[in-house]
Amino acid sequence: MTAALRRKAAEMASAAASQCYSYSSSPAAWALRQGGGGAARVVRLPSRRRFSVAAAGGGYDNENREYVIVGGGNAAGYAARTFVEHGMADGRLCIVSKEPVPPYERPALTKGYLFPPEKKPARLPGFHTCVGSGGQRQTTEWYKENGIEVLYEDPVVAFDGKTQTLKTSSGKMLKYGSLIISTGCEASRLPAKIGGNLPGVHYIRDVADADSLVSSLGKAKKIVVIGGGYIGMEVAAAACDWNLDTTIIFPEDHIMPRLFTPSLAKKYEELYQQNGVKFIKGALIDKLEAGSDGRVSSAVLKDGSIVEADTVIVGIGAKPAVSPFEAVGVNSQVGGIEVDSLFRTSVPGIFAIGDVAAFPLKMYNRIARVEHVDHARKSAHHCVETLLTSQTKAYDYLPYFYSRVFEYEGSSRKVWWQFYGDNVGETVEVGNFDPKIATFWIDSDSRLKGVFLESGISEEFGLLPQLAKSQPIVDKAKLKAAASVEDALDIAR
Repeated sequence: MTAALRRKAAEMASAAASQCYSYSSSPAAWALRQGGGGAARVVRLPSRRRFSVAAAGGGYDNENREYVIVGGGNAAGYAARTFVEHGMADGRLCIVSKEPVPPYERPALTKGYLFPPEKKPARLPGFHTCVGSGGQRQTTEWYKENGIEVLYEDPVVAFDGKTQTLKTSSGKMLKYGSLIISTGCEASRLPAKIGGNLPGVHYIRDVADADSLVSSLGKAKKIVVIGGGYIGMEVAAAACDWNLDTTIIFPEDHIMPRLFTPSLAKKYEELYQQNGVKFIKGALIDKLEAGSDGRVSSAVLKDGSIVEADTVIVGIGAKPAVSPFEAVGVNSQVGGIEVDSLFRTSVPGIFAIGDVAAFPLKMYNRIARVEHVDHARKSAHHCVETLLTSQTKAYDYLPYFYSRVFEYEGSSRKVWWQFYGDNVGETVEVGNFDPKIATFWIDSDSRLKGVFLESGISEEFGLLPQLAKSQPIVDKAKLKAAASVEDALDIAR
C-alpha cells in the first residue's frame, strides 16, 4: 500500500472514531479516587477528544499533530509500531526526541555494545526497536515509510495543557491532540564539586554515552565502577573482556541488594572475583580526583582510602525525567507521572508510559515504577491500544527482570538469569552453579511470590512466569530438600 493510500485509510478510520466519541475536558469527566493503603486508582473512562489536524490552524512546527510522543526511547519505538499496526501512524503521529537516532533497544548499551572491537560489538542500526522482541527493525527509513514525523535532537522544554502545545529546545511550537509522555529516566550523577563531571567519568543512558565509554575502555588500564546494581555488574563483566584492572565500589553489604539475597550475591561475587574483579563493599565516595592531564586519576573514599583509576563508570541509579510535565501529576512515593491502569494521567488526552509512569501494579495492589525494557514494551502497546480502540482492560503486569553478563567470546562462563514476581518472604535456594541455581521467595501463607533462575533451559525459563502468576502453595520442607534445580521446579509446579 502506498503512503498516500495508507494516509487516506488512516483519515477514514479517524473520522469514524470521531463520530463515535467526543471528549470533554470538564473535571466531571475525570473522576480519580484512591483507596487506602496505596490501593489501585478507580478512574472513570473519559470520552475521546475531538481533534482535527486541519482545524488546528497554522503556526505550528509539526505536520502531524493528532498524536505526539515525547521521548525517543524503547517505549516510543514500541508505541510507534502499535500505531502502525492500527493504521493510525501515517500523517498523524509525531515523535519528539533528544536523541539523534530513532528509538533503540537500550539494554545492549551495557552488554553487547561494550564488547572489544574484535569481538563484533553491537552497533546501530542492528538494535533499533523492535528487534528486541522479534519485530521489524525500525530505522530512520521505516519511520519515513510509515509517514511518522520524528524531530531529532530537540527535546521538549515547555508544556501548556490548556492550549495543548509543546515547545522544544530549538524554539519549535508543537500542537497535539493526544500526548504520550515517554521521557524515561536520567542517570543519577555525582556532584560536579566532587569530580562527577571530570573527563574519564562516565554515565550510561544513551548511545553517545556508550560510545564515549568504549573510547575510554580502549585506552584504560585501571577502571573503577561505582555502584553494585545492574549497570555496575554489567559494565564490570564487560571490562573483563578488555582485560582491565577492575574495582567495584558500593555502600551496601553485597551486590544487587534490591534483588539478590546475601547467599545469591556471594556466589556471583565469587564468579566476578574469579574473573579478576575486586570489590570494596560498604564504602562511600568522598571525591574523584584529576591527574595532571585533567582526567580522573583516582577515587577517594570517605575513610581516606584511594583507588587509582583512569576511567570511572558511575551506576548509582536513575530518576524519572518528569520535566516539564510536573503539572500533569507526579507520584510523591515512587516518583514519575501518575497514571491509571490504562496509562491515562489525570489530564484528559495525556498518557505516560515506560520508566516514567507510576502505575497500579495490579497483582500486588500497589503503585510502582518499573525501570525495565519489558515494561517499556508492554506499557507502550497497552497504552496505544487504549488510545486507539475501546479497550478498557486494566494493565496487569508481572514484574520481570533479567541480565546477561560474561557473554563475550572466550568467556569461561556465560551468565543469563531471569526473575519473575515479587521478592518478598522467606527464601529457599537450590543449586550451587553446578551448573544451575534457583531462588524461591515464599510468603507466610506458603505461597510462592517470586522465582529466580540462572542457566536454565528454555522450558524452565518458560515455567517461571507461570509460577509467579499462579502463586502456588509450596511445601517449603520438600523444596529445601530438593536434590536439584529441576526437582525444585517440579515441586513448585
